[in-house]
Amino acid sequence: MSPTSAHLALLLAAAFWGFGNVAQKTVLDYLGPLGATCLRCAIAAAVLLPFALMERRRYDDEAWWRSIFIVSVTFAAAISLQQMAYQSTSVTNASFLVNTATVLTPLAAWLFLQQRTGRTGLFAAAMTLLGACLMSDAAGGFTALTAGDVLCLLSAVFYALWMVALGQHAQNHGQPFSSAFVQFAFAAVATLPPAIVIEGIDIEAVAAAAPELAVLGLLSTAAAFSLQTVAQRYTTASRAAVLVSGESIFGALGAYAFLDERPPWHVLSGALMIFTAIMIVALSAHVPAQRLEAEPEG
Repeated sequence: MSPTSAHLALLLAAAFWGFGNVAQKTVLDYLGPLGATCLRCAIAAAVLLPFALMERRRYDDEAWWRSIFIVSVTFAAAISLQQMAYQSTSVTNASFLVNTATVLTPLAAWLFLQQRTGRTGLFAAAMTLLGACLMSDAAGGFTALTAGDVLCLLSAVFYALWMVALGQHAQNHGQPFSSAFVQFAFAAVATLPPAIVIEGIDIEAVAAAAPELAVLGLLSTAAAFSLQTVAQRYTTASRAAVLVSGESIFGALGAYAFLDERPPWHVLSGALMIFTAIMIVALSAHVPAQRLEAEPEG
């Protein structure tokens, strides 16, 4: 895959996530957040299983399992926190706040991989935090953040860690479909017990939520995260984070079209500030001099 193809794949993933944010909100009319997370990941795992089996990888590779475990834990935390956030925040807010991961990813890469961020990254991070403040309440500041807004920011932290871990895993080990399948299956298994104990899962409610679960499981999870898992082998974690940040725009458009969300001026101002920070990172992100030549393991 060429870098251009990888970047287009990441933008398509962003579109699936952005419009899927509407389904993340409406699915809560029928299911609890953990139940919704469990079922969407189970659907995605089922879809990816045949592709994972076709890769015919060896499952006795300890390094692969250690790497995918870190990827799976950070993924499960990020997607669960994001779904929980929709209980008390709007789709517009969530779309932009979760995408602060775009700025946090270079910082995580600097902390864990010694990839230098520089002054531009730090400036963008500060702008993002100010934008998050404005999206909650221009006068109230961070004390006015709702519980959902805080969960979005926590989710962004885990998404940033996940992107760094996934980038390392993808480049070192390949096997994109096996990797995607394992992280989806892990998230489904991890969220099932608390979903049953805390929320309960009713069959009639699951049937009623079928359209939302189909969108979330097939497009927002199986297709989108698989596209990212494949494409991120051919670009950097920081550039991938920038490209998938287009989710915020698609999410806001979906909320406007389908949920009639009309955000007030301070939310729009904060969203614009966060998007500006994202573009700063995009324009300053390091472009790899050549594509990564490693091919998937057979």
